[in-house]
Amino acid sequence: MTAQLQVETGRDVRPATMSQAEWDARIELAACYRIFNRLGWVELIFNHITARVPDEDGHLLINPYGLMYREVTASNLVKIDLDGNILGHSDWPVNAAGLVIHSAVHAARPDTHCVMHTHTTAGSAVACLRDGLDWNNFYAAQIYHQVAYHDFEGITVDPDEKPRLVADLGDRNLMILRNHGLLALGASVPSAFTALWTLQRACEIQLAAQQTGQPLQPVAEQAALQSSREALQFTKGVDAGREVFDALWRALDRDEQDYRR
Repeated sequence: MTAQLQVETGRDVRPATMSQAEWDARIELAACYRIFNRLGWVELIFNHITARVPDEDGHLLINPYGLMYREVTASNLVKIDLDGNILGHSDWPVNAAGLVIHSAVHAARPDTHCVMHTHTTAGSAVACLRDGLDWNNFYAAQIYHQVAYHDFEGITVDPDEKPRLVADLGDRNLMILRNHGLLALGASVPSAFTALWTLQRACEIQLAAQQTGQPLQPVAEQAALQSSREALQFTKGVDAGREVFDALWRALDRDEQDYRR
């Protein structure tokens, strides 16, 4: 933290020039990065989780390029606009590849607060399969026909890819980037997290089942439709996934709290 005037807020210290809403968003996003690290959803210094800055139209928070997820804190998150311009001071740059995907989704989907992108082994492996996600497991059934696909066009640094990516995404909150990885978005950090967790688990179980070499037991379409309607983490009208995220957040706080600075 810089030497500027700071305000004590319990365990946390925020700059006096920063709104409480932005500081709260920073703490939640930094906690999410640390949770990803604990789950092993990391790819060295790569990949991103972005969140909107409350009450600041078109402003986002993103991880500093060069830091591991376990090094992300509330104060070193970088504030940018939708063109990738850094707003205010930052000791770190941002990754151009992250800007293309995340800025495109945030610009096209005003209903989206948070966007998450991973290169987990299971997610990337399913992204490489010609038929993609198989619906015949417990978690896949909960997101039945809720996953979009976008064809691989190379490393995502070309802004010309943005309109094709958002057109393929449409109004869905989950996407498999073919030959690449997973994408999830939500109206809050917890809702994006639980959507991604569900897709991640679906990929892991699919690969484990396929490795047996045995035929998969089909899930009836009616059962899949019912599962997708009844999945608690996607319940409309509530902060979907909040209980799950908060449980992980409490566990994080028992072990480490330096992300709050």
